[in-house]
Amino acid sequence: MDVLDTVFEVIDMRSFSNLWYWIALAVLWSTTTHWVMGVPFDMLRKARRYGGEAQTDVEALARIYSSRLVSALQPGAVWIVMLVSFWMSILGVLAFVYNLEFAQAVFLLTAPMTLVIWLSFRCGQRIIGDEGEGLALHRRLSIHRRLLQATGMVSIFITAMYGMWQNLNISILN
Repeated sequence: MDVLDTVFEVIDMRSFSNLWYWIALAVLWSTTTHWVMGVPFDMLRKARRYGGEAQTDVEALARIYSSRLVSALQPGAVWIVMLVSFWMSILGVLAFVYNLEFAQAVFLLTAPMTLVIWLSFRCGQRIIGDEGEGLALHRRLSIHRRLLQATGMVSIFITAMYGMWQNLNISILN
């Protein structure tokens, strides 16, 4: 058990003081804001600048992703909302009533992603509806990306503040 104790002394296994948690948070939000409705941002910029085949590719990717997302979520929307609410409630109670740091860390990762999924669903409905081509698609994807970036900034700020508060509380108690 000496080796295991040494490993846990050297590598802090608490969530908010663990470097891997912050790397995961950064990767989560950078990936979320780079891939907007299945379209990489660099491809969107290329299509806006040059049009042609790049524009056709963007329209196809956005249509495919939007169709998949809407067809997956729309039929069982009530059940999905109920299940997500149930699991987020359990996670929230474990995190903030029972004060489990791992549950707090997971909650701060997953709660904003439920908003991202809802925003993506709404954007997908609009793309399928009447904003799936040309400038209307570029405008919709740009608005959606800005909303995701704003959500990410607020989420990262709240997570950072809460994580620092947790780390300060733990260091004061020890």
